[in-house]
Amino acid sequence: MIIAIDGPAGSGKSTVAKIVADKLNFRYIDTGSMYRSVAWKSLQKDAALKDEDAVADNAS
Repeated sequence: MIIAIDGPAGSGKSTVAKIVADKLNFRYIDTGSMYRSVAWKSLQKDAALKDEDAVADNAS
């Protein structure tokens, strides 16, 4: 099962997600951190962020 929580910045999405994951014994994954790490790796490798293939390669 995948549960996605959406909302504006600072609205408590991560807090709610962590509580729900804990209560349901689910794994919590912070996709915002995942996105930022792929962007950082792409920038470190001088990949054009509009180059979807290059960014996808950096995500794997």
